[in-house]
Amino acid sequence: MQWTEVSVTTTNEAVEAVSNILMDAGASGTKIDDAADFAALQPEFPGELLDKRDLPHLTHGAVVTAYYPETIELSTIIPVIKQRINELDDFGLDAGPATVLQKPVAEADWANVWKKYYHPVRVTRYLTVVPSWEHYQPVDENEKTLTLDPGMAFGTGTHPTTALMLQALELTIRGGETVLDVGTGSGVLSIAAKQLGAGEVFAYDVDQIAVDSAKSNLDLNPVAKDVHVSANDLLKGITQTADIIVANILADIIVPLIPQTWPLLPKGGLFLTSGIIADKYPLVVGKLREAGYQIVETLRRGDWYGIIAKKPEVDD
Repeated sequence: MQWTEVSVTTTNEAVEAVSNILMDAGASGTKIDDAADFAALQPEFPGELLDKRDLPHLTHGAVVTAYYPETIELSTIIPVIKQRINELDDFGLDAGPATVLQKPVAEADWANVWKKYYHPVRVTRYLTVVPSWEHYQPVDENEKTLTLDPGMAFGTGTHPTTALMLQALELTIRGGETVLDVGTGSGVLSIAAKQLGAGEVFAYDVDQIAVDSAKSNLDLNPVAKDVHVSANDLLKGITQTADIIVANILADIIVPLIPQTWPLLPKGGLFLTSGIIADKYPLVVGKLREAGYQIVETLRRGDWYGIIAKKPEVDD
């Protein structure tokens, strides 16, 4: 089968949004070349020497590449992709150059093209993201691995927004908690929650492609085999209560989610959010406080914010 490679030159902050746009347009897989990921690249094994100068890489920004089969009519799809990327500015995301290019590619090439760029990355103190084809030995007994296949990439764990939520889960999970993962994407946060000791985990995403991607990644991690994952529009209609709700999505989507979380959390329950660009942070904090939440901690990486909010243990 003939495939077409569509690449979008963008910014670090917009890679996950652009990837979602490309997948929504019918891509069979994406890869992300991000200067920030390269900067975080570490040797695979203790004592191994890694000369980054020998590896091809971006010096700034990012390129998101998607692959479309010949059955998809790209002449009608490309204008829609360009329009949706240009609209990211309305959500407070700078998509950068947003240059969209396309070229034909052989199936054998796209199936393995990202493997030379994607390596194990220690994202937090205890959590390391490992691609499914790599053999990786944890360097200490406290390290937990999250195995992912980026073939259907909705967040590989290394983007600042995802890393912030991994850090927040690491700070808050004590063991046995029920967790709701809203906008699960790759399933990385659900896997992390289970690795950190959570009890039941329920994962939701509005996109069936993301649900299927999450299921595939959950299957790669035995600890997460009992995660419940299904398609749903945020938390509409959900009655399952939880000790922790986590959402790594855009600020403009977090705002309508806030009132949906309140009745599902007990007093003392936690709502962890990320995907909040700097100029949207005051909006989200204001809406959280308006709903009754206390801001326990704010996390930051570059221009991105994560928030740990708490439902008060006593009524005001």
